Amino acid sequence: MRNAGSSTDFQWLLSPLATPWLELAAKELEPSVGAIARLRRELSAERVHLVLQQAALRHRAREKFAAAERMFLTPIGLEQATDEAIAGYKADRIARQSTGGGPVADLCCGIGGDLMALAARGTTIGVDRDPVATLLAEANLAACRSPSGSVQTVDVTSFRVADCAAWHIDPDRRPEGRRTTRAVLHDPPPEAIERLLADCPHGAVKLAPAAVLPEGWESRAELEWTSSRRECRQLVAWFGNLAGRVGTRRATILSTTREPRTFVGQADLPVPVAERIGRYVFEPDAAVLAAGLCGAIAAEFGLEAVTARAAYLTGEPAVTVLQDAALTCFEVLEVLPLRIKPVRQWLHDRGIGRVEVKKRGVDIDPQRLAAELEGPGEDHATLLIFRKREKTTAIIARRCHPSETAIHPAPRPS
Repeated sequence: MRNAGSSTDFQWLLSPLATPWLELAAKELEPSVGAIARLRRELSAERVHLVLQQAALRHRAREKFAAAERMFLTPIGLEQATDEAIAGYKADRIARQSTGGGPVADLCCGIGGDLMALAARGTTIGVDRDPVATLLAEANLAACRSPSGSVQTVDVTSFRVADCAAWHIDPDRRPEGRRTTRAVLHDPPPEAIERLLADCPHGAVKLAPAAVLPEGWESRAELEWTSSRRECRQLVAWFGNLAGRVGTRRATILSTTREPRTFVGQADLPVPVAERIGRYVFEPDAAVLAAGLCGAIAAEFGLEAVTARAAYLTGEPAVTVLQDAALTCFEVLEVLPLRIKPVRQWLHDRGIGRVEVKKRGVDIDPQRLAAELEGPGEDHATLLIFRKREKTTAIIARRCHPSETAIHPAPRPS
């Protein structure tokens, strides 16, 4: 990870000299003209930029990190950093499944998203060739009170993983400036990762959810797609002792209110298409879809697809399935062709004024459609839009929360 700005300016940013300026910038989400003028009178242009940028980045980082207000960040570093929910889940797994002595290495550690979680569970060494990244990672370890972590500025291909119990790596997915999902174009490339595996076979490789894997990895590793905050955030290829079942795929859903839910299954199983839409429609979690496990989860719960082209599933399963974190459940209220006036009238007649729009395989703007359908009613509904028999169809539904039991009547056959 490469960062704009000199090491000298970043060292100043980490020092007590910058603290009052950071506090000034943090008082408001948009610093006042007076505050900016004061910064510009006292500091160089580069340091004014760093202070204002840091305040904005810390505000954005609250979604990922509880200690965001104490951390030091860069735009790319924050974007690429693993949020603490996923980092904690991975760190628990590494601590549980790694054997033998020695530290854990976090290679290409960036600003330290994974490093902080790993260091909270045992001795960990963060490694990155970018001196600014390691400077910030070290500061973030201190800010998060992780005494078991240390950082080295060195190319990861020169780091000796043979002395480690296990290692984790986050290869750069945009080494030439543009993001790529092809692992062969990452930095370090697969051949360098193979050398790491030869020195220590217990490794975890963080990748994008849509990554195109190197040949042979699927049969040698356990692949796990993880979602957090309703999005699939990353794919990890687990090797050696860190793999649970080599050659399998897992989808793990993390939540602040539930225990992690992991679904394991066979990829790309066909899903039978339902003759009619049942009382419930289910949307598989983003990690399930990214892992290609839609067919496996449909088979497990006896569900069918609403259409061959959409990932929405339907059926009338047991109540326990309605509460499964791997599936978001919607109770169907009506099924209509997607025409604005009839749908708006249907909603109006039932006092529904606000709608959430979700889509699969349809070229529409969900936010724009939701605005068009907005009305005076106080109730809320969800529209699931998809193509069925070459026609755009809308399922009008309500979300079923885990504690609820569905009470509405089943819809008319579609």
